[in-house]
Amino acid sequence: MDPLGADDPQVIGAYRLLGRLGSGGMGRVFVGRSAGGRTVAVKVVHAQFALDEEFRARFRREVDAARRVGGAFTAPVLDADPEARIPWVATGYVAGPPLNQAVSDEGPLPESAVRALGAGLAEALAAVHALGLVHRDVKPSNVLLALDGPRLIDFGIARATEGTVSLTSTGASIGSPGYMAPEQILGEGVEGAADVFSLGAVLAYAATGKPPFPGDTSAALLYKVVHDEPKLGPELTGDLRDLVAACLAKNPADRPTPERIVRRLAPEDGASGLARPGWLPGALVERVSRQVVELLDLEAEAVALPPAAERPAIGSSATVPPAIGPSSAGPSATEPPAAGPSTTQPPTEDSPTPPPAPAPGSPLLGAFGPPDPSYANGLPPKDRPAGPPLPSPPSPPSSKPGGRSVALSAAVGGKKRPKALSCTLVLSVAGALAVATTAAVLFKVLPGGSADNNDQGAADPHASATERNPGDGAPDGSGKGAVPKAFLGTWQGDLTSDSGIPVGTLTITFRQGRTGQDVAGGRVKLSVLRCDSTWKLVSAAPKQLHLDARLKGSEPQQGCSDASTDEQFTLTSDGALSYKAKDEQAGDPTGTLRKLH
Repeated sequence: MDPLGADDPQVIGAYRLLGRLGSGGMGRVFVGRSAGGRTVAVKVVHAQFALDEEFRARFRREVDAARRVGGAFTAPVLDADPEARIPWVATGYVAGPPLNQAVSDEGPLPESAVRALGAGLAEALAAVHALGLVHRDVKPSNVLLALDGPRLIDFGIARATEGTVSLTSTGASIGSPGYMAPEQILGEGVEGAADVFSLGAVLAYAATGKPPFPGDTSAALLYKVVHDEPKLGPELTGDLRDLVAACLAKNPADRPTPERIVRRLAPEDGASGLARPGWLPGALVERVSRQVVELLDLEAEAVALPPAAERPAIGSSATVPPAIGPSSAGPSATEPPAAGPSTTQPPTEDSPTPPPAPAPGSPLLGAFGPPDPSYANGLPPKDRPAGPPLPSPPSPPSSKPGGRSVALSAAVGGKKRPKALSCTLVLSVAGALAVATTAAVLFKVLPGGSADNNDQGAADPHASATERNPGDGAPDGSGKGAVPKAFLGTWQGDLTSDSGIPVGTLTITFRQGRTGQDVAGGRVKLSVLRCDSTWKLVSAAPKQLHLDARLKGSEPQQGCSDASTDEQFTLTSDGALSYKAKDEQAGDPTGTLRKLH
């Protein structure tokens, strides 16, 4: 955790903020305290999402779904305001590191701890599945290690199986590379068995310190998930090894149910019998204790902050909204401490009133967790860009739906977008191409994405004439510029890595522009995964363009490579376009594009 910065809000809703936990693809996370003394984690969505009415509707559904979930090993939703100028949600706070951070720093967990971990997470999944929900993103960074047991967090992309589309940003996969089930990767129907597969991968990682499907690139990793057997290592033995292997079965029907997993791991007293005080190794117990002390220090520092009236608040009646400034990710730039409850105590009387629980006396559980990289021990995690400030005024009470406005600087933070990001989608499997033609109907309502499932419209349909045609303002892209006329228009073709693995279908639209300007927009799509990008002109020749690609949006997109500053597009004698990228993470992809129009 970091202390609040000068531009951070001091109050969100009824919660006084004490420090910053980090920033993720959907928003930023703060630690705060209610007037009654309960510690909470508050996630505030990014400003660009607040402008999207469809996002607000999905956010509202996700919060409602998260509030339905109960169980001792998830995190309670205490409060939320989907209708606020900048929507937010508050959950209980867990003093404990994410599993991936704990294993990276302290090494694999002992078998007794792995059993307690598995039983607790399986019990949490049983509660989720009983409500017709699927978590869809069970991974080490979404598991917190508290003194009284593990917590499964981040239900921000969980969705009701009745058709509720889950929250995610453009380019982000529903699930995380290396911990996705084969059916998720292939774009098939996803049910509770997919969470069981992910749980098996998490337990293998906890016991060995390595993911069961290692790979030098995401493309190779995803291929292994679908086609190869898991590598469980010598650390996993006996019935625990057999259980993990069963969870990782390729056929969903062959995997055990969460209830059966609990019975196999904790046949006598259930998960709570294993997750007693002392279930964690001594080094992790000491670490959690230090985290509690750090929180107390932040509380002491908060006393010296100016009164709430002197600093703006989110979700209050303040006339001047706050600026949510750059976020720091705590102990690790990419894996800050996360949000969740340290106990399952009910809210205090002066805390915001929570919604009814699924059953009398059961806590309100399930919510949004900390920012994190897409998977552990795969590609090296990258620092996330600084979060955007929110300087715009709130909408007047009489504003109609859709009338909200946030200054452009709020969406991009008044800063340049990340540099040297490639559009090449590196999540791939050989079998995914078989379903690529049906995948276009998915992700139609993603924030920042296109509602048109025709990839020929890959360029931003809402871009201004200047954005579509930088340099000369000609709306048809036919004005003067450095791009040869033969390139103008929309092209499409399949890409493969240097090892022959498919890495997606590229659709790109070239427009007129000069060196240093954006001259193209498009996306790479593979099954249900996609990366939307823009390309800047580096140099131009009569038959060849050198472009620098970067992802759209202010946050890294899960599953997208991030190191291609040199992409070559060359006209061939048969009227096609040869594509070549220097992008080691994506396997230096190449392909042949054909003109669509």
